[in-house]
Amino acid sequence: MRTLTVTGTGSAAAVPDTALVRLSAVHRARTLTEALAGAESAREAVVTAAGDLVVSTVNLSVWPINEQGEIPGFEARHSLTIATGDLATANELLSDLAYAVGGRLVVDGVELAVRDPSAAIAQAREAAFADARAKADLLAGLAQAALGQVEAVSEGGSAQSSGGFAAMAKADVGLQPGERAISASLTVTWSLT
Repeated sequence: MRTLTVTGTGSAAAVPDTALVRLSAVHRARTLTEALAGAESAREAVVTAAGDLVVSTVNLSVWPINEQGEIPGFEARHSLTIATGDLATANELLSDLAYAVGGRLVVDGVELAVRDPSAAIAQAREAAFADARAKADLLAGLAQAALGQVEAVSEGGSAQSSGGFAAMAKADVGLQPGERAISASLTVTWSLT
């Protein structure tokens, strides 16, 4: 039996509706103990400002600082993530953190995501199959054959790509969700008649 195998790709747009905030509570001081205590008080301020949101420790680090023109000391950094659930909460959280933690807050990034991408994945798969079918029709015609039934289908995976991250300015921020491209890839084998 002659067959033809083709890979098709497709994508669908989805609007991000949830955010993961990555941040650090940072403090510099003359002694190691003071640096750790300052970072801990900044972490407590982060947890208080986050309220009922889930705050998770990613890393705690301390290192000596000895920059030209400054008094030697230590910097402590407590890196955290906060899952916000929705963009409005993320916007409010960033403003609350800026007010509560002040200069000891470093926002490392905000990752925007689609909470339930299943509808967009289904659309991307349909587009990937249509793309594979169009390619197969062309190739079968070039081989002076016709497509028969589908013999096999395998999925190459799906992925989200960002449409860009929001810029944050001052304490009043606005996260712009934009769109994410959800993509899929299918490899389809047809019999040839």
